[in-house]
Amino acid sequence: MTQTAEALASKLKSIIRDVPDFPKKGIIFKDITPLLADHAAFTELVKAFADHYRKAGVTKVLGIEARGFLLAAPLALELKAGLVPVRKKGKLPYKRVSATYALEYGTDTLEMHEDAVKPGEKVLVVDDVLATGGTAAAVCEMVDKLGAKVAGVAMLIELEFLKGRAKLGAHEVHSLIKY
Repeated sequence: MTQTAEALASKLKSIIRDVPDFPKKGIIFKDITPLLADHAAFTELVKAFADHYRKAGVTKVLGIEARGFLLAAPLALELKAGLVPVRKKGKLPYKRVSATYALEYGTDTLEMHEDAVKPGEKVLVVDDVLATGGTAAAVCEMVDKLGAKVAGVAMLIELEFLKGRAKLGAHEVHSLIKY
């Protein structure tokens, strides 16, 4: 991590709020809403992601429900790319492709429209937190099914102790903040 990247990570960490015992006892939730409310910091994080991926040829930015939408939308504009929402099962109106992934207490399913990305397109997968990696891996699976290429996986926060990167195989992962 460069000095500038370290300084940005430190600044962003100082704005993110820790909420103990949410959503259940023993979890320390990383609340990014104060960061989103800080125009200067939010602008810096979008610029940092855009600078990292500007030369990657990204044509679509995939935002994972729900906080991933908040990061993906301004990033798509900055990269001059389209925005694709990846939603929980049953939330999209058109023909969909889906992937199911494991949770600690069961499974969940994500979907996106089957015409959202085209074969050969380069897409960027964006979310707020990389934890165990199941969610991001499911999105990458859908991208592969549709014949597009994952240019990278961009995460605001990476919880390194949960080893989520391992589920993403050879996909490049870029996280601004690591815990």
